[in-house]
Amino acid sequence: MRVRLFAALRELAGAPELDIHARDVGEVLDQLSDKLGPEFDRIMAAGSVVVDGERASRDRGLRPDDEVALLPPVSGGAVGCQLDPPARSSWIAGREEEGT
Repeated sequence: MRVRLFAALRELAGAPELDIHARDVGEVLDQLSDKLGPEFDRIMAAGSVVVDGERASRDRGLRPDDEVALLPPVSGGAVGCQLDPPARSSWIAGREEEGT
């Protein structure tokens, strides 16, 4: 499937898209973590995964024709906009549960 990378993730990978074979989002993230290292993990700790236009968790199954987008955190925002602090990334927590 096609994995699209944006901003800092694109620069880290040296490409705007990668072809990856994975059964679920967790495998995509694990493969890219192994390939791109701790900087990828740092960025994705606050980033988002979107599959075919919908936000997705680690356990979201994938088909070969799905489009996965990895979005780093976005800075800036509206003045006076209050957001809850980001929760610990579920994909990192999932890796720890797997013992990696």
